[in-house]
Amino acid sequence: MTDQKTSQLSFLLIVILGAIAALTPLAIDMYLPAMPDIAKALLASPSAVQTTLTAYTAGFAIGQLFHGPLADSYGRKPVLLIGTLCFAIMAVLGAMSTDIGQLTLVRVFQGFTGAAAAVIIQALVRDMFDREEFARTMSFITLVMTIAPLAAPIAGGYLAAWFGWRSIFWALAIFAVIVIAAIVYKIPETLSKEKRLPLHLGSTLRNYAKLLSTPAALGFVFCSGFSFAGMFTFLTVGAFIYIDHYHVAPEHFGYFMSLNIVCLILMTSINGRWVRKIGTHSMLKLGLLVQLVAGGLIVLGQFFGLGLWGVVVPVMMFVGTISVIGSNSMACLLGKYPQMAGTASSLAGTIRFGTGSVVGTLVAMMPDRTVWPMALSMAACAVLSAAFYWFLARETEEE
Repeated sequence: MTDQKTSQLSFLLIVILGAIAALTPLAIDMYLPAMPDIAKALLASPSAVQTTLTAYTAGFAIGQLFHGPLADSYGRKPVLLIGTLCFAIMAVLGAMSTDIGQLTLVRVFQGFTGAAAAVIIQALVRDMFDREEFARTMSFITLVMTIAPLAAPIAGGYLAAWFGWRSIFWALAIFAVIVIAAIVYKIPETLSKEKRLPLHLGSTLRNYAKLLSTPAALGFVFCSGFSFAGMFTFLTVGAFIYIDHYHVAPEHFGYFMSLNIVCLILMTSINGRWVRKIGTHSMLKLGLLVQLVAGGLIVLGQFFGLGLWGVVVPVMMFVGTISVIGSNSMACLLGKYPQMAGTASSLAGTIRFGTGSVVGTLVAMMPDRTVWPMALSMAACAVLSAAFYWFLARETEEE
């Protein structure tokens, strides 16, 4: 009887952890189909609305640098609770925004606070589960983080169609409140007071500086960063291209997004099967090759006027490589710097989302409303991603 209760409790905890991990994917993907409606409602240009997405990721990138050290010093639960509560408040303020400037500012702070869940979730899992349970738990959380962006645009499209775009932010707030309740009642504090570390800003900054001054580390970080930036280019302008340029119904946009996630799941499965056989560097090079082909195809699709599917198929290929490139580049990076794995993870996450924010903002600012800015940006990101690995990090393959 006791074993059964423990098993049920463990499953419930895993579900809650998955819900915590889903906060940022939902915040990023759920309102994509409503971007054209937001532009009309707030009398804003498409580029201004697209900037709200980069605003979120910019805040998210910066937040990752702070929440990890805070959680190591003050405990996991209080930092997670405060971050999620502030995330919910920002969602409410987003729903009540009356102009695009307010919404952009709210999204910056929502990204900053949402980073708490993304950073602390891995520490919680490490603290709560033994070695045998860790892999199973993280697999479930990864699955949730994959399903969330699959379901989010579909749900967001229908919410926007039925209740208006503001309902998406109210839904985010409600979901965050449910997560807060689950954290309060079901998630224990997993870091005892005697294991907490005092904040040492100087040593943290020195570790960041060491990584940034090492060519191989920069190679892996920006290899992943530009790969993510290419995908983020699509997330920034894709809704306008599909809905306004190719006249896809907002409630159907999510189905096209789901094709990307299906491809992502397929490539992730291939990576899981092959990486032990051929190694992380070989899988990373395979992912970079597929990404380069995808970047070339989306440009050729525009050059030859192949229409909607000339965009959909290469975007599917590009998004499918994200997990292969991201996971293998991170594995190579952490394998090279095991003594500062936490610092390396925080820095890589910050640069990944920071690069995505910068590239996304540049694309959103372009006056050309055709597919060309997105196509050229994704192709350029594919080239830069491969170049950073090839010229700075490839030599570590022999180590």
